[in-house]
Amino acid sequence: MSAQDSIQGLIDKFHRKMQSDERARADVEPIKKTFNIDLGGESYSMRLENACISGFAPGLVSDADVTLITTPESLQDLIDGTLRPMRAYVTKKITVKGKVQDLLFLKKFF
Repeated sequence: MSAQDSIQGLIDKFHRKMQSDERARADVEPIKKTFNIDLGGESYSMRLENACISGFAPGLVSDADVTLITTPESLQDLIDGTLRPMRAYVTKKITVKGKVQDLLFLKKFF
């Protein structure tokens, strides 16, 4: 599975969670952020607004609130759950530009 497919799967899972969990939706709804994911040879961006992730597309946007920099392998390990987010951050398998709290807050909804 490609990184793009894996990320799209997470987005779909997020949307299902927002549809089925009113409490989670209420927590996320006020957040408006733009995210970049930089995997070296490939990159993606997306926007979170009104508890909906939109604009998922290849490429980076210049005004992102948060940029996650990692490898495709580390990203897949994060998605699979074999690598914990804080461990990845401490061991420098991921680098975050922006507020780490934004990523950690959203992690609990996936």
